[in-house]
Amino acid sequence: MRRLARWPLTLVALAAVATAQRKTDYQADIRFAIEAIGEQCKDLLATKKIDWRKVTAPLLAESRKVKTDAEHLVLCWRLLARLRDGHAEVRALEPGKDVKPDWPDRSAGPGLFLCESDGRLFVKNVWGDAKAAGLAPGMEVVRIDGQPAGRWLEHRIATIADLVSFSTAQQARFFAMHQGLADAPGTRLELELRGQDGKGRKRTLTLGKVNQTPFGPAFPPAELKSTKDLNYGRTGKGFGYVHVRRCKDDVVAQIDEVLPSLEDVPGMILDFRGNSGGGFDHEAFFGRFLARGKTWRGGVEYTSAGEHPYAGPLVVIVDGTVRSAGETAAGIFQEDGRAYSIGESATAGMSSQKTTIELPSGLFALYVSTASNKARFQGGKGLEGIGLVPMEILALDPADLAAERDTLIARAEALLLDWPKGKVRYVAEEMGFDGKRR
Repeated sequence: MRRLARWPLTLVALAAVATAQRKTDYQADIRFAIEAIGEQCKDLLATKKIDWRKVTAPLLAESRKVKTDAEHLVLCWRLLARLRDGHAEVRALEPGKDVKPDWPDRSAGPGLFLCESDGRLFVKNVWGDAKAAGLAPGMEVVRIDGQPAGRWLEHRIATIADLVSFSTAQQARFFAMHQGLADAPGTRLELELRGQDGKGRKRTLTLGKVNQTPFGPAFPPAELKSTKDLNYGRTGKGFGYVHVRRCKDDVVAQIDEVLPSLEDVPGMILDFRGNSGGGFDHEAFFGRFLARGKTWRGGVEYTSAGEHPYAGPLVVIVDGTVRSAGETAAGIFQEDGRAYSIGESATAGMSSQKTTIELPSGLFALYVSTASNKARFQGGKGLEGIGLVPMEILALDPADLAAERDTLIARAEALLLDWPKGKVRYVAEEMGFDGKRR
């Protein structure tokens, strides 16, 4: 819904000019968008240290050359990419609903994920044609398409970030190492690799139809069971393990389904890696991890809930693939002292309040963030543009990958075996947990 009465007079004037013209004035749309975002998002722009006028000036100049609605749509997306807002998107209004932009075809993938360790790039997972070609987890990627692997990755990130908006550098980086490896079907990827044996290898992959969406852990525990959004079971050392893939509104009901089979474990891992977000009842979810009858006061007050609440020690795992509601889910356990947290990096930094700005042409609306959610987190810094910074950051170990072992799950097990007393507010005895049963 357009609310021009609330905009400064200069913006009202811009809107009037565009509306009065019979032909769409694309430049007026972009100018209006720059002004409106600059006003509505000024606090986040300042927090993220974005010189909004400077970074958008080239796009305003490009808008003079736009000839079609499809070109205009792409330029609007590129404008939002400069906002560094992972939730930002262009939404079609009725007059623009049939506009079809000329997007890059990225429907195929190589069948592998990458990760970084000690400043170097490694194969994280392989499947399909990449596996058939002899690639294996733990191999170092030395060169890609003739370029040093690190330089190739930086160029890939910059190319994607011209069109896609990322809230943080880690979100962009993890995206590039997972779904960002996708390209047009038939694209060839020339790889130079070094195995754990130190021997070099050259492989050429031809991209085909595979799913490049990150699924979270490098190597989850064996024989997990699943609900719609949770994968659960026990680790090799007998600890409970729950991979929280999404945080939809029924995640509380799903955790109630999971906990009865894990109520006797001496500790539990909540793995949020790959979590794509959603929306859920934070207090109800947290309450499933308090002993029956217990109340926990953090930034808010939590009360034990559910038929099978778990009261033992918790370790939370995150990385740059954890987005939106996944970040707040992991964040409440860390911020309010219920769990110890580890991760390859901070989370994506996508947690915000939003608004919608309709463009004067009536073709599109811009959905953008205006303020950070969970402002109480991290000493008042919140999450948007920062991410949840775990208490301990560690990389996946290439030797572990080669052995199909997840370094972070192994570290979580070690923490549960030797709980870091004094670093976490949670104390088993105070929760009435004896180390065997809830």
